[in-house]
Amino acid sequence: MSSTPQNIPPGEKETGFLDQTLRPSHWEEYIGQKSIKDNLNILLQAAKERAHPPEHLLFYGPPGLGKTTLAHLIAKETGVQMKVTSGPAILKVGDLASILTNLSSGDILFIDEIHRLNKAIEEVLYPAMESGTLDIIIGKGPSARTIQLDLPPFTLIAATTRIALLSAPLRSRFSGGVFKLEFYSHQEIAQIIKRSAKILGVEIDDAAVTEISLRSRFTPRTANYYLKRCRDYAQIEKTSLTLPIVEKALALLGVDKIGLTGADRDILKTIITKFGGGPVGLNTIAAALSEEQATVEEVYEPYLIQLGLLERTPRGRTVTDKAYAHLEEKGAAKLL
Repeated sequence: MSSTPQNIPPGEKETGFLDQTLRPSHWEEYIGQKSIKDNLNILLQAAKERAHPPEHLLFYGPPGLGKTTLAHLIAKETGVQMKVTSGPAILKVGDLASILTNLSSGDILFIDEIHRLNKAIEEVLYPAMESGTLDIIIGKGPSARTIQLDLPPFTLIAATTRIALLSAPLRSRFSGGVFKLEFYSHQEIAQIIKRSAKILGVEIDDAAVTEISLRSRFTPRTANYYLKRCRDYAQIEKTSLTLPIVEKALALLGVDKIGLTGADRDILKTIITKFGGGPVGLNTIAAALSEEQATVEEVYEPYLIQLGLLERTPRGRTVTDKAYAHLEEKGAAKLL
């Protein structure tokens, strides 16, 4: 991997995609998810000794935790080619047939956001995963006939952020295992930040690393995003990445000490000031904020609940005492 200097001379610019550059390229560089790595090591080693492709794998969990990275590392570990696509990109049965018939023996097919596959396409995928055959219907009506094609041995690796939307028959065909990626600890996030800073050629002190890790929502992608924005700020200020610089840069982004963004705080303040702290229904909160219900429920609420700032009750959402205490530090008055 190439390093990028912190201060880029005029007329020069970074080349390539930073997210790709920061992605681990070796198994030992992947930080966190120890249980999953241990299981995968056994599965891959056993498959290698049998000279057979690994069984199909499914990774699920919130965005930014490393599902795609794991798939790339498995391909590198096994030394095979990986074809990458996504659920929304496979529109017709013919699209899937074209992808599968172009695989070579031992290849990995990675399907991101597999929960968005059409159900008719899922039906074609079942025999391909289970018995290595592809059933194609040619023609329509009484003259229609089925052709069965034999596929080379391959491994399907799939990723999803919403495993509940996968049908039970599809989930059951991931015989290699279904793995849930967990949120990272602050210590693991700090290791990731130090590694990324080294790759970017950024000088950063330990206090700055700790500050970014505490605000990164336990997510590597968020940590790398904040590091890059802090790096930009330090570059403009012509200084190294210190704690004061990190605090100023994250303040510009509206990220507070525990990682809440302006949108997160708006949700809590809206419930407090307009609805007496709750309970209040999701649709009412969404209407008050002019947001989609799904956005509030799937994007903002999980982190607020994880921090213990918001509770879901049968009657609706309720702000906790911990949220009151945090917002009072920002000047919000608790309603009595």
